[in-house]
Amino acid sequence: MHVSGGAGEIAQAPETSGAAPDISDQTAPAAEALPEAAPADSGSLIEPAAPGHVADAAAAPASDKCGTPPADAVPAESEAATTIRVATPVSVAPVIEVPAEGIPSDEPVVETPEPETAEPVFADLGLSEPILRAVAEMGYVHPTPIQAQAIPVVLMSRDVLGVAQTGTGKTAGFTLPMLDILAGSRARARMPRSLILEPTRELALQVAENFVKYGKYLKLNHALLIGGESMTDQKDALMRGVDVLIATPGRLIDLFERGGLLLTDTRILVIDEADRMLDMGFIPDVERIVAMLPRNRQTLFFSATMAPEIRRLADAFLQNPRQITVARPASVATTIKTGLALVAEHDKREALRRLIRSEDVQNALIFCNRKRDVDILFKSLTKHGFSAGALHGDLAQSMRFATLEKFKAGEIRLLVCSDVAARGIDIGGLSHVFNFDVPHHSEDYVHRIGRTGRAGREGHAYTLASPDDRLAVEAIEKLTGHPVPRIAVAGLDVVEWSEEDGRKRRGRYGKEARPAKKEKAPEAGRAEAGRAEAGRGEPRRGEAKRAPEPRRTDAEPRRPREEAPRPEPVVAREEFSRERPRRDDRRRRDDDLGPSVVGFGDDIPAFMLLPRRNARPRIDDAEA
Repeated sequence: MHVSGGAGEIAQAPETSGAAPDISDQTAPAAEALPEAAPADSGSLIEPAAPGHVADAAAAPASDKCGTPPADAVPAESEAATTIRVATPVSVAPVIEVPAEGIPSDEPVVETPEPETAEPVFADLGLSEPILRAVAEMGYVHPTPIQAQAIPVVLMSRDVLGVAQTGTGKTAGFTLPMLDILAGSRARARMPRSLILEPTRELALQVAENFVKYGKYLKLNHALLIGGESMTDQKDALMRGVDVLIATPGRLIDLFERGGLLLTDTRILVIDEADRMLDMGFIPDVERIVAMLPRNRQTLFFSATMAPEIRRLADAFLQNPRQITVARPASVATTIKTGLALVAEHDKREALRRLIRSEDVQNALIFCNRKRDVDILFKSLTKHGFSAGALHGDLAQSMRFATLEKFKAGEIRLLVCSDVAARGIDIGGLSHVFNFDVPHHSEDYVHRIGRTGRAGREGHAYTLASPDDRLAVEAIEKLTGHPVPRIAVAGLDVVEWSEEDGRKRRGRYGKEARPAKKEKAPEAGRAEAGRAEAGRGEPRRGEAKRAPEPRRTDAEPRRPREEAPRPEPVVAREEFSRERPRRDDRRRRDDDLGPSVVGFGDDIPAFMLLPRRNARPRIDDAEA
């Protein structure tokens, strides 16, 4: 379609009507105004038409920029019909859209990538130069999503509610901005400036290591308050002044009650792994600690899951928080390859050994539900030639630290542990995680397998399930939102799911080993009831037999109670009362004993009758 006309014609389009004679009359003035409007539209993308274009449309030259067809391709039409095409809005729209795509531009705006597509770096988050230098030396350039969102908000002194899956870098999300905030001043004795609460000792030790690495160019000190360590050394560290106090709730309350520290100067509070504290029963202690802190503080609340109880705590502790959720709560990282092997209960150890041999396992964590199973599995793996170690809560603190350090250093290949090591422990390059037991709580599954596949690396997580773990596996799949892929272990028998709920077997022997109560037959029940009725008058074991009453004999029939004579028991009571003395008689007999005895009386011990040694010289002197 041929489009002609300049700015003058488009401006006159709304005033045209549908009648042909009226349009022809209004077009003539517009055509006469074209030579005057053309110079004013020189900067427009649409090149103005030459004078006389409306009068003779066939003589108009083709325009290269607007994509106008040549003149010979336009059919000869009347002047009124040509004007209708110019005035119709539908014909004007292509003229505006075609240059936006077809006109080449020399400006670099089109080739420059959009700002939101560029991956952020730590230098863009507002951190100071010493912290950026320490981060660069550790090899980190780009922050994780929760770090990129949390660090600027923490630097603004706002409360933060962070929800992210495990392994996303939550620790550095609050460690780096805290160091930047605390770098301006110094702490006083027994008055820490910031407090970080951790659920386990291992996690507290890991956070302390991060402070040492990130704050190597800052003059800040920290203290670690955990159980199993000398309380005297911890008090001495507090007396020197602490900028960052990392503690577990139990040891912190113990030191506070003994007057070892004051929390009136604490300005930053971090509650890490809040859902784990809820599971371990630390929430009452946390509420008590928060009541000791000043109200004008900054609170950072981090959790991997967001249960209703966690939401209630967040509402109680935070003031106008900024919620940061970088992933769906309780989700599994995309870098983790998961699998589920269904085997018999007695084949689980053999299945684990075959999986370890078949997989390229560099180092692995093996989780058990009970501490007793940790020791048993550790001895089994050691017996079959695997380099293994054990870690659970009943071990001494020094042994736990030593075992964990050996595993991090590569001296131990396999670490059999309970859930004490499932939260927050960052072991670089962990290739595999094996769940020897399906966890009782589905949230623990997310934290267990979250030890691998961290910092963008690929990880593998395999779970060994018995037929009784059907409901526990279904709860895990419901929480994560997708089924766990099934894998087969070669050489083992194939089993199916059981209808029973294995999660109820919390005892030592389980529900199957408990002897079932035998149901009594109706005849046996009636016979036993008859024996009980017949032996109701017999004495119990350990009680003396009562003497039979004289009026009841075998030859004499049993009389009814109302017809039984009563004089005989009365006579027996009188005779018994005569034989047994009363209290008054005892007092009278005491009065008949004569005067009271003074001292020993006549029964003086023989050693008291011996003369004293210093008495004889006095007698001789008196005779002399």
